[in-house]
Amino acid sequence: MNEILIGKLSQNIPTPRPMRPDPGLGPTGKGGPAFGQVLKDAIMEVNQVQKQSDEEIHKLMTGEVNDVHTALIAVQKADMSFQMMMQIRNKIVQAYQEIMRMQL
Repeated sequence: MNEILIGKLSQNIPTPRPMRPDPGLGPTGKGGPAFGQVLKDAIMEVNQVQKQSDEEIHKLMTGEVNDVHTALIAVQKADMSFQMMMQIRNKIVQAYQEIMRMQL
């Protein structure tokens, strides 16, 4: 077996000072994006997918692209992402309503 030798400890060990909590930290104290920012980013992503779908449809209608499958896939992807966003919104509203019904 390998033995690990530990040297002497110095008397001048710096003690950590308590840090003030960062307002961007969650209730557990771990870093991460704020809930509102996560929602905003998700909505922006869904909006981007919708725009890409619109561009594919426009290209198909103007004759720039003859590939119907790509346009249909883009439309389905936009539809699925929008439906998912609506379900998340519904869950958030349900959670809010449940919290509001709680008695203190």
